[in-house]
Amino acid sequence: MPRTRRSFSSEEKLSIIQEAEREGYMETCRKYNLSPALLSRWKQKYQAKGTEGLKPAYKRIDPEVRALEQENERLKRIIARQALEIEVKSELLKKTPIQPRKK
Repeated sequence: MPRTRRSFSSEEKLSIIQEAEREGYMETCRKYNLSPALLSRWKQKYQAKGTEGLKPAYKRIDPEVRALEQENERLKRIIARQALEIEVKSELLKKTPIQPRKK
């Protein structure tokens, strides 16, 4: 039987911690099929930061935002390349003397 990764919300984690304190850790771990180490980690995070500690540490990035950031980076590279070209051309123009036309 393959094990699937479950995710608990911060409210669910808090209720499981409170239930474990009332009814005992081992019984609660068996009931929810959790390891005691995980329950202990949740409790430490809750004691350290409160309910904020039980929220996921990673931030999910919206795919649209990620696409906009990539487009922004691409445009910045284009602008940087053009600015470099303009600078090189202006330096070349400064170094190259303009000679008058001969008639």
